[in-house]
Amino acid sequence: MHYLEPHFAWIHQYNASEDQISPFYGRTYSEFYFEQTVYNYLIHPQWDNFGSNTLYAKIIFADYQEGFAVMELIGEWNDALYNDIMQFKREVLEVLLDNGINQFIIIGENVMNFHASDDSYYEEWFQEVEEGWIAFVNFREHVLEEFRSSGIDYYINFGGDLDDIQWRKLGPRQLFKHIKSILSKRLHA
Repeated sequence: MHYLEPHFAWIHQYNASEDQISPFYGRTYSEFYFEQTVYNYLIHPQWDNFGSNTLYAKIIFADYQEGFAVMELIGEWNDALYNDIMQFKREVLEVLLDNGINQFIIIGENVMNFHASDDSYYEEWFQEVEEGWIAFVNFREHVLEEFRSSGIDYYINFGGDLDDIQWRKLGPRQLFKHIKSILSKRLHA
């Protein structure tokens, strides 16, 4: 897992550690010192800890004027034991929401498992985006099944065309327009 780095091709356009609004502003990273783990597996030091024991994030792009952010996650999303959604919501999402972000693209190809609890924080997040949306992109099928069985599919957009997006080939604004187009078609179907 230590080879799985956050996407860095957009770093010349956005860097969360240099964004004064970002919850990760001012963080410094080592390329050589690995200290964060998901269970007993070291992960790359570029991932950001937001208080979870098993889930890490990286804001790889934020546009406050357009009101969208793109984030990658890695690890195990465990609401049952660690209430990861509460940590993620309070430490990361609320900072972005308070600064005008209401369209969230969450890339989950490196999320290995999901363990549900209740859906109250998902409902709260859904209500706070108001005219915006939340899109989960490229999550693994067994994780999506857990999302469905826990009922959070009412609050989060995932599945279908969002399951296999070649997002690394796009720029951040191209990805945003692509996701927005997919979600627009869903709303008008």
